[in-house]
Amino acid sequence: MAEQQQFYLLLGNLMNADNNVRKQAEETYDTIPGQNKITFLLQAVRDASAAEEVRQMAAVLLRRLLSSSFEEIYPGLTLEMQTVIKTELLTSIQQEMSQNIRKKVCDIAAELCRNLIDDDGNNQWPEVLKFLFDSVNSDNVGLREAALHIFWNFPGIFGNQQQHYLEVIKRMLVQCMQDQANPQIRTLAARAAASFILSNESNTALLKHFADLLPGILQAVNESCYQGDDSVLKSLVEIADTAPKYLRPNLEPTLQLCLKLCADTNLTNMQRQLALEVIVTLSETAAAMLRKHTDIVAQSVPRMLAMMVDLEDDDEWAMADELEDDDFDSNAVAGESALDRIACGLGGKIILPMIKQHIMQMLQNPDWKYRHAGLMALSAIGEGCHQQMEAILQEIVSFVLLFCSDPHPRVRYAACNAIGQMATDFAPTFQKKFHDKVISALLQTMEDQSNPRVQAHAAAALINFTEDCPKSLLIPYLDSLVQHLHVIMVAKLQELIQKGTKLVLEQVVTSIASVADTAEEKFVPYYDLFMPSLKHIVENAVQKELRLLRGKTIECISLIGLAVGKDKFMPDASAVMQLLLKTQTDFNDLEDDDPQISYMISAWARMCKILGKEFQQYLPVVMGPLMKTASIKPEVALLDTQDMENISEDEGWEFVNLGDQQSFGIKTAGLEEKATACQMLVCYAKELKEGFVEYTEQVVKLMVPLLKFYFHDDILHVVTS
Repeated sequence: MAEQQQFYLLLGNLMNADNNVRKQAEETYDTIPGQNKITFLLQAVRDASAAEEVRQMAAVLLRRLLSSSFEEIYPGLTLEMQTVIKTELLTSIQQEMSQNIRKKVCDIAAELCRNLIDDDGNNQWPEVLKFLFDSVNSDNVGLREAALHIFWNFPGIFGNQQQHYLEVIKRMLVQCMQDQANPQIRTLAARAAASFILSNESNTALLKHFADLLPGILQAVNESCYQGDDSVLKSLVEIADTAPKYLRPNLEPTLQLCLKLCADTNLTNMQRQLALEVIVTLSETAAAMLRKHTDIVAQSVPRMLAMMVDLEDDDEWAMADELEDDDFDSNAVAGESALDRIACGLGGKIILPMIKQHIMQMLQNPDWKYRHAGLMALSAIGEGCHQQMEAILQEIVSFVLLFCSDPHPRVRYAACNAIGQMATDFAPTFQKKFHDKVISALLQTMEDQSNPRVQAHAAAALINFTEDCPKSLLIPYLDSLVQHLHVIMVAKLQELIQKGTKLVLEQVVTSIASVADTAEEKFVPYYDLFMPSLKHIVENAVQKELRLLRGKTIECISLIGLAVGKDKFMPDASAVMQLLLKTQTDFNDLEDDDPQISYMISAWARMCKILGKEFQQYLPVVMGPLMKTASIKPEVALLDTQDMENISEDEGWEFVNLGDQQSFGIKTAGLEEKATACQMLVCYAKELKEGFVEYTEQVVKLMVPLLKFYFHDDILHVVTS
């Protein structure tokens, strides 16, 4: 009893807001043997006198324990103890008064069940199946809910008996979806049906057999959305993604419903975006199926454009010095992304004729939001409608360039965006045909001193243009480009000193790098114009908020050095190396997400190319951080749906759905840096050859495990992971 009381205290501490208290509690919890943990946790869940949050915490931990350590703990329990656990869980579901706790106990039961299906598919807990059938037919709504919740959580619960029970399962779901008195039962039954469909996605006969459940699911989607619950709609998105064939017999009503929900401004933005997501996902997973319903696709396009017009008026916008991440929940971003994806999914032949007229009308609208959305839409469809747009590129470009002098700064911004995107999507045709018009329009827009955000975006579009521009086309403009860039850089350096603003300077520095990179040795005459200022920035921009500017300037210096060659760069090489080394010695103080790290690593490799054998002397300083970055181990995790809901994607996690309520998660932060660092190691080995010998052993040790060997049809594929 005393031990159990201590355990309650421990559970309380595991939820403590104080990091140290929580950490200590976690360490204590980890030392308790697994079998004791199960006993304590089960007791806590069943103790009606304990605090609700303590019981909830115990329930979550018990489910996790069964999920992560089942094999280590459960088989070692006595048969008697195993029976007690099973009985206690089912009794708890029947007796529990708190709906929240009952739901969590259902999750534990489902998790135990998942682990008790043996290799032959036998469910070694037959009582749970009897409990399911009894509960679904019970007069007690709480028990019907519990049965559906367990089945939703683990639709594979029937194991190898599934075929035998197929009619019963279907009847159970239909009966619950038609429960007129209890909307929550209808919602849960629809989610359970969707879960069952998803876990049998490749069983064509079963999908066909359950096709007549879809109208009930759609009805539940509609109902639940207006109750402020989007869980069934999310299930429909998953079906569109994983089992689109299931929707085929009822595709028309599915699309009509999604179109209706998407258009209804009484619903939340999230719900409207999810409804649109069903249509967009189908354009990716079942394009052939969707092409037979072009009338509905044609109706969805204005919906996306209407979302893109949903923008805030913000007087401060043009002056912002920090680029906040796009508001990913916003309708404007969702609409633009949907347009991009549906154009790629269905192709330009279908999408361009549907959208062209709309865009033309939007661009003539007196309200800036429509002109902005029209230009952003043009940017979004370039990739998917490539062939069809290429044929009318002349007309499009002439039209877009007019908006570089639009009275509204955000429309000018959107025009730069469209130019930058087209410069990438239609390279090098775009550069060859429109270089004179585009370069002069961008240089003019870059002079918009009173709207730094527009200036910076014009500079960004210039980077896209020059990156893919053939050298011979750029050379005639070099004088003019350099002159403009230099004037802006000098002005913005002054602004940085006086006001601390840096946004335009960050972009201009990268524009200079891009021009030098394309112009190569033709940049030599302009070298002395830029190098002193660039070195000055690296020396002095040491504050935390200037990290990105400093990183980009380091990149710019090394790209210019590479462009002009060793002879021209040599007098500065030593000073530049000292600046880099100084940053390097502070390297250990840099935070993991410091943007300077990846710029530094790439700059070192360029310096190595420029200096050749002379670079060898710097290896002892360079290799430490490089090896550290190349050794990053990405975090991976196997999570179930409940855990996933606690981790948001903005924490740098990406998920792959594995079915059965489970997902594989990988933390992608740091992976790009790791890849860059590995590339740089190869670059050093190539450039320095025998000069790299003393590092080969540790590099090989690091690299070989990253190679995955796949044997396939007598061919050996080597893929770096």
